[in-house]
Amino acid sequence: MFLTISTTGTPERPATDLGFLLHKHPDKAQTFSTSHGTAHVFYPEASAERCTAALLLEVDPVALVRRGKGKGRGGAPDAALAQYVNDRPYAASSLLSVAMTTVFKSALNGACRAMPERAEMPLPLRIEVPALPARGGVELVHKLFAPLGWTRVEAAAVPLDEQFPEWGDSRYVRLVLEGELRLVDALRQLYVLLPVLDDAKHYWVAPDEVDKLLRAGEGWLAGHPEQKLITSRYLSRRWGLTRQAMERLELVRLAESDDLEVESVDNAVDETTDTEEKPVPLAEQRRAAVLEALRAAGAARVLDLGCGQGQLVQALLKDVRFTEIVGVDVSMRALTVAARRLKLDRMGERQAGRVTLRQGALTYTDKQLKGYDAAVLSEVIEHLDLPRLPALEYAVFGSARPRTVLVTTPNVEYNVRWETLPAGHARHGDHRFEWTREEFRDWAGRVAGRHGYTVAFVPVGPEDPEVGPPTQMAVFTMTTAQESTKEAKAA
Repeated sequence: MFLTISTTGTPERPATDLGFLLHKHPDKAQTFSTSHGTAHVFYPEASAERCTAALLLEVDPVALVRRGKGKGRGGAPDAALAQYVNDRPYAASSLLSVAMTTVFKSALNGACRAMPERAEMPLPLRIEVPALPARGGVELVHKLFAPLGWTRVEAAAVPLDEQFPEWGDSRYVRLVLEGELRLVDALRQLYVLLPVLDDAKHYWVAPDEVDKLLRAGEGWLAGHPEQKLITSRYLSRRWGLTRQAMERLELVRLAESDDLEVESVDNAVDETTDTEEKPVPLAEQRRAAVLEALRAAGAARVLDLGCGQGQLVQALLKDVRFTEIVGVDVSMRALTVAARRLKLDRMGERQAGRVTLRQGALTYTDKQLKGYDAAVLSEVIEHLDLPRLPALEYAVFGSARPRTVLVTTPNVEYNVRWETLPAGHARHGDHRFEWTREEFRDWAGRVAGRHGYTVAFVPVGPEDPEVGPPTQMAVFTMTTAQESTKEAKAA
């Protein structure tokens, strides 16, 4: 698969600025691994007058087959019939769209720290895709791209065989787009419309595809005359997801027509009329207790170890006293959900500079986690097998050594107060253990003694006089002597 992006420039605004916008240096040929092959980025030409960036995707047919057979399970419809010999390595499709998110991730987000003002300006662009499957033909290509601001949309049908013109045309076209658009808009249009024209996806379409479509379609999809066809094809004709996306797009259209925020349009439910006092969820009480302890400790740089879907990171971002927040989790799926929750792709530069999401196993030491004011392990330790707990203990208290460590875990004694929890069952199927207050205090005391911390205990949630609170929190504070030693080593 092949795609080129070209622009022209002047001595004052050289065309090679394209390299900054794509975050790919014109003097380098770079290679990236994708889930179905290898992507190469290189520049056939790079001068002040004209610059062209090329994306070449080499698809591994074996990897494509192994990842799923048949539509809806990772394989394209063609692959179900001819698994190893098909058009997937050559014709632009959802495989190329996914490669773009890997290779041009920052450009798709509209981010360019080196030239932020250039990223917001329209550029004279020329985009070429030599082989593009178009189920709907040349006419559909024009219907999809012409309303998006391109001054030239050329879709030349590729004949089945040039030696036998009587055979007619294939379903492939050679696409050329020319016009003045922002690079981010052009890339997002391609990301959505390549699989739409192919009318197939090589992966299972999950509900989060609705969010992907709305993010990439921001600013152009809500008012597109072919909105219904685009939405239906992008979501692989899953009618429930299509209906959900169409409803949300209609809200966007209404909001844009009245120059309002979407939230102000979707206000049919007046929450202020509900005067019944609802109990505060335990998870919310737990986050509030953690935030209070972090503020009391004077922490500014905080690690959320086992950050999951980013609820605590989101709460930390709302308080400006937390200047650096790092969320760490072993699950890439959880980190993806966290990034979507935090809206990292739409976050302002200053706010985005405060937060980092990283994949990492908490049972392994990581030099990049050293030097932070505080670390939080909220509802994490009970998910580890007990023999692995010493490894986590050393990674956090022995290696990273933040000045303050907060650990929350369920109080198993309180389980008898949960009416819906059968006797003898843990609160979550993945919990490897749940401790009594005495067991937790014994463990925390031994950890503190071994690593030079003091420890105090804070109840979280309503405290029952017989069985204690539902959640127990230990607040570890590095002793003065240990802190002095740490600062001396740092100096």
